[in-house]
Amino acid sequence: MDTRKIVLLVGALIVAAITAFMARSLIMGSPAPQAGAAAIAAPIDGPEVLVATRALPVGTILDATALKFQPWPKELVENAYYIKAQTDLKSLQGTVVRNAITAGQPITQGALVKPGDRGFLAAALGAGMRAVTIPISVQTGVAGFVFPGDRIDLILTQTVPGGGDGPPLKASETIMRNLRVLATDQRTDNTTGEDGKTLVKTFSNVTIEATPKIAEQIAVAQTLGNLSLSLRSIADNNSELEQAIASGDIKVPETDDPKAEKAMMLKLASQPVTGNTTFAVGADVSRFQRRTVPGKAAEMTMTPGGAPAPTGGSYPGAAAASAGPVIRVARGNAVTEVPVGGKK
Repeated sequence: MDTRKIVLLVGALIVAAITAFMARSLIMGSPAPQAGAAAIAAPIDGPEVLVATRALPVGTILDATALKFQPWPKELVENAYYIKAQTDLKSLQGTVVRNAITAGQPITQGALVKPGDRGFLAAALGAGMRAVTIPISVQTGVAGFVFPGDRIDLILTQTVPGGGDGPPLKASETIMRNLRVLATDQRTDNTTGEDGKTLVKTFSNVTIEATPKIAEQIAVAQTLGNLSLSLRSIADNNSELEQAIASGDIKVPETDDPKAEKAMMLKLASQPVTGNTTFAVGADVSRFQRRTVPGKAAEMTMTPGGAPAPTGGSYPGAAAASAGPVIRVARGNAVTEVPVGGKK
């Protein structure tokens, strides 16, 4: 190889090395793009419409947390939508959902039924449910702190008489659980004051949602004694969930699907419960009260030998107290005991 070719080859290598070095310097010196930079969304050109903040099943009584205004594309706005500039949000509280609404869906005017409208109470009822009204007082109605949409338990207090001379048995028992309040008197919404807080008002009647069977039981319970309301917490009750699963009322999903578990909890939260009642009697409160129903007083009769013997079924073996064997003779509805060897 001649000298000229060697010089050209060395020069090409030097140029290549310089080019590679400059390219590396440019790459290392340039700032890396930020992967976490969020693109700025273009503003929506349209009015604010009323949408649901969560899924609203049929019969849901709306409150302030269920609704919000959100910008909506003007080309998708319908005449039936609630526009912010034309809507008083407070006036929609207490209305009832007529058709199921998904979370984030615009609410149409035909999807809600306002108090006083025809069919309002029927729309508030769930499928297969009934509305039952119960008369109460200030003491039995939690002093007015029960509002439409709350969940309550129903307590029956009664006096159980017996056949003895002692005082009757005083008893109370929780006969129904997890009943939804539909209205207090004729009010189906939560009235707010000028400060925006809910006003507490006493009422004399409460309308609740119940199954047909529970509605029959409530009608009977009103004839037995006094009914009182017990306000439930909004927190889930784990013990009732376990009881519902054990009794088969609630089926546990076979998969770990969060939606299936949520549906199970919603079913439990909206399901009235009866049976398996808890109770308290007078002796649980005072030592001077009874724990059981007073027994029947024994009726005394005379045996052929002149000795008194208790009858009436209060004491086992009452007939055995008679002297000697006897023969019972029935004449129509009358039964006569004749000692053996005696005269008829």
